Amino acid sequence: MRGRGNARGSRDLAVSWRPATWHPRLDMGRLHCPRSSSTSHRNLPHLFLVFLFVGPFSCLASYSRATELVYSLNEGLPAGVLIGSLAEDLRLAPRAAARQDQQPRPPERTGAEWHPPLSFSLASRGPSGQYVTLDNRSGELHTSAQEIDREALCLEGGGGAAWGGSISISSPSADSCLLLLDVLVLPQEYFRFVKVKIAIRDINDNAPQFPVSQILVWVPENAPVNTRLAIEHPAVDPDVGTNGVQTYRLLDYHGMFTLDVEENENGERTPYLIVMGALDRETQDQYVSIIIAEDGGSPPLLGSATLTIGISDINDNCPLFADSQINVTVYGNATVGTPIAAVQAVDRDLGTNAQITYSYSQKVPQASRDLFHLDENTGVIKLFSKIGGSVLQMHKLTILANGPGCIPAVITALVYIIKVIFRPPEIVPRYIANEIDGIVYLKELEPVSTPIAFFTIRDPEGKYKVNCYLDGEGPFRLSPYKPYNNEYLLETTKPMDYELQQFYEIAVVAWNSEGFHVKRVIKVQLLDDNDNAPIFLQPLIELTIEENNAPNAFLTKLYATDADSGERGQVSYFLGPDAPSYFSLDSVTGILTVSTQLDREEKEKYRYTVRAVDCGKPPRESVATVALTVLDKNDNSPRFINKDFSFFVPENFPGYGEIGVISVTDADAGRNGWVALSVVNQSDIFVIDTGKGMLRAKVSLDREQQSSYTLWVEAVDGGEPALSSTAKITILLLDINDNPPLVLFPQSNMSYLLVLPSTLPGSPVTEVYAVDKDTGMNAVIAYSIIGRRGPRPESFRIDPKTGNITLEEALLQTDYGLHRLLVKVSDHGYPEPLYSTVMVNLFVNDTVSNESYIESLLRKEPEINIEEKEPQVSIEPTHRKVESVSCMPTLVALSVISLGSITLVTGMGIYICLRKGKKHPRGDENLEVQIPLKGKLDLHMRERKPMDISNI
Repeated sequence: MRGRGNARGSRDLAVSWRPATWHPRLDMGRLHCPRSSSTSHRNLPHLFLVFLFVGPFSCLASYSRATELVYSLNEGLPAGVLIGSLAEDLRLAPRAAARQDQQPRPPERTGAEWHPPLSFSLASRGPSGQYVTLDNRSGELHTSAQEIDREALCLEGGGGAAWGGSISISSPSADSCLLLLDVLVLPQEYFRFVKVKIAIRDINDNAPQFPVSQILVWVPENAPVNTRLAIEHPAVDPDVGTNGVQTYRLLDYHGMFTLDVEENENGERTPYLIVMGALDRETQDQYVSIIIAEDGGSPPLLGSATLTIGISDINDNCPLFADSQINVTVYGNATVGTPIAAVQAVDRDLGTNAQITYSYSQKVPQASRDLFHLDENTGVIKLFSKIGGSVLQMHKLTILANGPGCIPAVITALVYIIKVIFRPPEIVPRYIANEIDGIVYLKELEPVSTPIAFFTIRDPEGKYKVNCYLDGEGPFRLSPYKPYNNEYLLETTKPMDYELQQFYEIAVVAWNSEGFHVKRVIKVQLLDDNDNAPIFLQPLIELTIEENNAPNAFLTKLYATDADSGERGQVSYFLGPDAPSYFSLDSVTGILTVSTQLDREEKEKYRYTVRAVDCGKPPRESVATVALTVLDKNDNSPRFINKDFSFFVPENFPGYGEIGVISVTDADAGRNGWVALSVVNQSDIFVIDTGKGMLRAKVSLDREQQSSYTLWVEAVDGGEPALSSTAKITILLLDINDNPPLVLFPQSNMSYLLVLPSTLPGSPVTEVYAVDKDTGMNAVIAYSIIGRRGPRPESFRIDPKTGNITLEEALLQTDYGLHRLLVKVSDHGYPEPLYSTVMVNLFVNDTVSNESYIESLLRKEPEINIEEKEPQVSIEPTHRKVESVSCMPTLVALSVISLGSITLVTGMGIYICLRKGKKHPRGDENLEVQIPLKGKLDLHMRERKPMDISNI
């Protein structure tokens, strides 16, 4: 059998099938049950039910009707992908051909037998339509609109498979996922029960994922190198095979660790952390990295979690004392239970490894142990019993700090006992300054020698001399107050500043000749006054901002300090009167903003003042200056002075000559304002000097080749991104007289024309035709005869304007022969006119009898005298001013005379033509024509059209 899945679906979807069990092919055209020929049509429904239930067990009992088909396809395919054709795969292809016809066919009848079409259906109408669709006529299985997710079907909800349902899900192993369908093939005589298995192939559509985002691994600090520790919570990938998790890695190994992956018998991969260096918790107790899991798909997918490597403590440190000895003084009248000292050792370990207990050394006498109690947990030494008169005045206490598994640390406490009398001196204060609960309050602005209190010193015994002094730091002094004895005055010695120190603690000490002391502690609290003005951190606040800023843009946060306290130290901020209105300053926060867009081209620098004012009474303030510079942005394109530039340049202008300056400006500054000019077109002819903006031509320009040029010049600034603009430049070439007239006719000095002797005076004979490539007056041509040779050459004249040569007088017998006219063709150029010459040869005769003779005459060097007279050609004005009132009668008279003259001339011309026609019936022999000899083209007979020579 052949798999049909890939032939009908996409070749990339890899849908295939294979038969699980195959039975001999049934000849379905012949296989049927015997039927009674007497069965009527009305009994057909009953017979159908009989065949439905009895047929498969009676007449078809000898055939195996169960068949199993297995297909496979990728998960996640779209709707409509062909899975397989049951008709073809069951070898029912002849019947399956019916599905090629879209219109249903009626049952076929062969002889007396009917062959109804095949029908395919699922055994029960369960959730089969959720994943596949079955064509009832063709037997084709397609994917449905419900996308197949292999992980959802077989990993999350996978259960046992059952053939009894329409569709079931089977997950016999981690790599297989089956959809099971039961299909019935009808009609009854061809009944089959088909079991279809669809294996769902996995694709890499899931990335590895760690079950927790934070993974904690504990490593003992004494772990040796190459210690391996399994990382709990490995990554999970619902995909299978190579699409599952393949490897792990760390983003940062810290130079202390590496990672290894082990695979067990079930194919599960577990990452292991390997120690690569010596660890010390006291140096670093934690390492944090990112662990990455990668699957084997193409492309591979990744998952990550935070890996925290904690270094667990071991007992590698012992207790240590900072000092080896302390000195303690205890008065003989000290109260029992009073702490007299405390020892403290430090262990750098943690937890139980850092637990310290304190104990006396065995060298400590029992009497000292009984007098001073040592707390084994805190290290506090307390007076355990009352000090008697016979107690030693010095005790040496050796104390041990004990840690688990450590040698004890040792410290010695020397306790000195000072005997005291039972009635020490007395200190009686009488306060002058304000005193509340033992605290004296003074203002910081109080003057020097401000009295604070009187102290009276008394000796209850009356037999000792008592002295008094002041103990402690501060601007205070205690001096005897005369004329009284044992009276002392406490006063200030210099002004006090609250901002330097707010609180003082001093003591008045009284001691007698026996060395007994008594103290009276005095606490002095200064009261703040508004004696400090706010101070800006900088008196000049220099700021910058780019132009075209957003509205309400942040500039800076002003900050001023005030050494005073309370409300006196609260600072408010205000703009100075010279600040523009579009600047705002928050009085509380000191945030300075600008409410509008700034334009550097309009104003580049701003300078104004700001004030910081405190809340004291009276308030104090300070002033700072804000200097704001607006930075340039490339927001202005280069601008040409003119949109169109026009330059008039004489032709034959030398190469790289200065044509003109193209002025361009850019309102921006710096690189944004640097402008580079370039020619967009005609760059092979023209170039621009960017520094000066000078336009130059690389080559000399000829007006006769091109009379004008249109250039486009682009200006580009140096901003990022660059801005540009273009301008149009028109260059007009002014003509100079650099071209002499060019004679077009006659074409050669050796050409000649035949002139008949019968030619009438005033008749045109020939012409000289010339052109000038220049324009204007440089192209206005004048013709003149400057030399003559012949029997009577003065018989011919030339029109100075048109160049037409006419016969002036009637030709005589003596005029027969060659007449040579040297014609000068000159322009009216300035400053020097240019000219050309041409020889006009006229042969007067009835016919050309000998051409070689005429040619020999032409080849001879002509002896022609050059006439000095130059042609005078008047340039008629194009407009005349006419006085309409005074000239009107004259114009009418001239018009009548002109009309009469024209009529007379016309009549005479007609008369002469008629006379000639009668006298010379062969008109073609006697007409005044000019026949060029030697078969040359009669160029002078061609129509001459005036040339349109335009001047720019």
